[in-house]
Amino acid sequence: MPGNENVFFSTVARVTAWRRRAVSRLVHRGRRWVREAGAVTAARPGPFRFERIGAGSRLAFPQGTVFGEPWIRIGRDCMIGEQVTLSVGLVPADPADVDYGPEPVIRIGDGAVIGRDSHIVALAPIVIGDKVFCGPNVYVTSTNHAYHDTERAIGEQWPSAAPVEIGFGCWLGVNSVILPGARLGRNVVVAAGAVVRGEVPDHCVVAGAPARIVRRWDPVAGWQPPLRDPAPRPLPEGVTAEELLDLAALEQPAGA
Repeated sequence: MPGNENVFFSTVARVTAWRRRAVSRLVHRGRRWVREAGAVTAARPGPFRFERIGAGSRLAFPQGTVFGEPWIRIGRDCMIGEQVTLSVGLVPADPADVDYGPEPVIRIGDGAVIGRDSHIVALAPIVIGDKVFCGPNVYVTSTNHAYHDTERAIGEQWPSAAPVEIGFGCWLGVNSVILPGARLGRNVVVAAGAVVRGEVPDHCVVAGAPARIVRRWDPVAGWQPPLRDPAPRPLPEGVTAEELLDLAALEQPAGA
């Protein structure tokens, strides 16, 4: 009898394990389906009325807070991550009740990447250039709270605003903040957690709060101070994934 009990309980355990695996597969398959169906593209804009979404661009599902989309222009081949806020104005409003003018207030250039949980909030224009890459949880805003009146709550005072421009090819690190009036040149690196205001020239690295220039490119001397690590070697064209794996195996030290 004990042997029969062991067989019974072993069979039940196998059935339970199979059922759990099957349910897990179904859940993940359903999640993938929902993410694909809920993504926003030019062909499938969902409930949003953007001024334009370029071909090849995608807003991942679930989207964050999105309003004022008639004044938001998204270029081609952009990737906007999950839970990204895109906001023209500070409160949801029917376009019939507000008018931010004939031109887009938020412009996202071709090939830009906006990391998940990031926020782009505008009253004055925000221009994000082509091929700008943002890490997760980046905050870009052209509006800020005012505190001129000491008798009123800060949140009740009319905010100040100034345009923001982020140049071609910039990289904004995780948790960085771009404040009203900031103007970043081409290929600027913003370190993680930096708070940027004012103008940043081309080809600089900024860090800190408030951010300051910690490295810049000189046409004669190169990067100053010099980079610690050599530039990564670009992959030859036409290399397959299998060839890369074989190369990595050859470069492993003996006994590794």
